Amino acid sequence: MDLVIRDARVIDGSGSASYRADVAVTDGRIAEIRREGDGPRPTGTRTIEAEGLALSPGFIDMHAHSDLAVLRDPDHSAKAAQGVTLEVLGQDGLSYAPVDDRTLAQVRQAITGWNGDGSDIDFDWRTVGEYLDRIDRQGIAVNAAYLIPQGTVRMYAVGWDDRDATPAELERMKQLVAEGMEQGAVGMSSGLTYTPGMYAKDAELTELCRVVASYGGYYCPHHRSYGAGALDAYREMVELTRTAGCSLHLAHATMNFGVNKGKGVDLLALLDEAIADGADISLDTYPYTPGATTLVAMLPSWANEGGPDATLARLKDDETAERIRHHVEEIGADGCHGVPIEWDRIEISGVSDPGLASCVGKTVAQAAAERGEAPWVTARRLLINDNLGSSILQHVGHEENVRAIMQHPVHTGGSDGILQGYKPHPRAYGTFPHYLGHYARDLGVMSLEETVAHLTSRPAARLRLPDRGLVREGYRADLVLFDPETVAAGSTFEAPRTLPVGIPHVLVDGKFVIEDGKRTDVLAGRSVRRTV
Repeated sequence: MDLVIRDARVIDGSGSASYRADVAVTDGRIAEIRREGDGPRPTGTRTIEAEGLALSPGFIDMHAHSDLAVLRDPDHSAKAAQGVTLEVLGQDGLSYAPVDDRTLAQVRQAITGWNGDGSDIDFDWRTVGEYLDRIDRQGIAVNAAYLIPQGTVRMYAVGWDDRDATPAELERMKQLVAEGMEQGAVGMSSGLTYTPGMYAKDAELTELCRVVASYGGYYCPHHRSYGAGALDAYREMVELTRTAGCSLHLAHATMNFGVNKGKGVDLLALLDEAIADGADISLDTYPYTPGATTLVAMLPSWANEGGPDATLARLKDDETAERIRHHVEEIGADGCHGVPIEWDRIEISGVSDPGLASCVGKTVAQAAAERGEAPWVTARRLLINDNLGSSILQHVGHEENVRAIMQHPVHTGGSDGILQGYKPHPRAYGTFPHYLGHYARDLGVMSLEETVAHLTSRPAARLRLPDRGLVREGYRADLVLFDPETVAAGSTFEAPRTLPVGIPHVLVDGKFVIEDGKRTDVLAGRSVRRTV
């Protein structure tokens, strides 16, 4: 064998009780599992003594924003050090394929706050297949799957207008989705509080979901509200996908803002009823209360119609800017989930212009108070001067909802990690060890075995991966060795880029990407394409 991991506590991803065994790896796959006392022990070219360590499948991040990070940062310890061996990219309806030159320029500007402006990237692709080929040609730290971003598709075929697609435009969008699925995408995402994807009505989304379903993919919506009307927004997605005959995976399925305190159980009841009636549903969450997005996303959808340049023009016009303020602060903009914004809960986490770095780590209310001005004046200036590139943390979640939702049987883990900015959300660097250490070991919200299942086999099942997500003979050797007694997220809101502790070894395709707690120079990651 190439490698034998000896005397490991195997937590195999199924949710069943752990057991002690030797696990042998060769040619990138698990070749033998010999339980304690079951006869001759395997031998290998290399042996790792795992006494005291747990061995699990690699963790699958079902909601990642590493679309450019995997290409610009070969180290990618933000994910590799957590034990993540597969990320699902193309989230929230906005990413970089499929595009033409116009669409690429627009989407780069629109999501600068998520991924940077891409000035350091050679965008030598336009289609989904070409993006996945670029990943394979370059090699990346961990594996990556891709969702077709519905907002980008609409940008490509319709533009930034708030209107129904024409029949010809709808056919073009369906063609783009079909081509993306044929080229290996695992499904389609939407960002239905982000423009221009939010301009699509349910009938349009249903037609696109029918295409996704015909290829065995799933729909992953960031739906129309996580605040006021959240339950109705979840119900809308359930009904839409059932009409389309498409599997549904709910992105960062939280119940946020004051209106939803204690209502996580209501969401779960809604889902349980649909699942009992035959719906195919799963969801992901991150184990933290604050959310993260861009500051421009807080604006009403009409303020973003026409694209980033039109948004900036509206912000620079005093009369129009006052209309925007009225919607954001008094009515509750659809970009802010129908809830009037609370500036003391909006923390500036990143800026594109280094000259604005003094704002980072402060709430908009704090930054405004320092200048002796109203919060909207500060927010407007920041949006304009940072060319819409500012990212934020939104402190609007509820711990009881987080705990209730993570225990549901169809739950999976997703970091929603934005790696851009001076002070990103700690979930980008800490989601998976935080589940294992804080919620499983320290709080006992779930057993360690059940927690691992949520992070491995359940997402693998949603992705229809026949040889990942379990410690089984013949399965790919995407594996994590961690210490159940010490594993913990190092990242905090004060020091968000601190790496986790208690995860000494991570293997991708049988190769060490983390060894003795340090990143190797191995680029074992490749694209994981839809095969069913």
